[in-house]
Amino acid sequence: MKYRISLIGMMLVLLLSACGNNSGINDPLNWPLDEFTFTDHNGEQLGKKDLKGKVWIADFIFTNCTTVCPPMTHNMTKLQRMAKEEKIENIEFVSFSIDPEVDTPEVLKDYGGKFDLDFSNYHFLTGYDQTFIETFASENFKTFVKKPENEDQVIHQTYFYLVDQEGTIMKYYSGANDVPFADIINDIKALQ
Repeated sequence: MKYRISLIGMMLVLLLSACGNNSGINDPLNWPLDEFTFTDHNGEQLGKKDLKGKVWIADFIFTNCTTVCPPMTHNMTKLQRMAKEEKIENIEFVSFSIDPEVDTPEVLKDYGGKFDLDFSNYHFLTGYDQTFIETFASENFKTFVKKPENEDQVIHQTYFYLVDQEGTIMKYYSGANDVPFADIINDIKALQ
């Protein structure tokens, strides 16, 4: 009888611990994301509350980048296309500008227009100052962003971030080279 009660107790503990991570994501980061409201490429406000209930992929780019940003945006566009092919709904793609002085909504819209992307669920964001975005990226996404004085290129990392419906950062992936497209799509599905 004691053995049976212990077994039931053990099964209950296992069941409850399995419920702790119901996201389906292996080793989720669970980084909370601060509230924000920024300006998108259409000059409209978009914030964390507008993305609630949707899974989203985020990255940090700037429009006059001469190295990694165009490939990153191309890769985000590929992810967007793959999500559409997989009939994934409630998905958004968000690119934060890390050169907000240059990247006005008009500049961002023109930049986005150079890629084969669907603006209906893709948002380029700006509307803050340089110091703010550097701090926001560091404190929320644990990523490095720095625009050196008298330089036009911004130093930054090249990750894609998977954010869940509650605005929690779950994972990050390479966004420029060797992008694990299939893994990202599978993780998006796991959160749906």
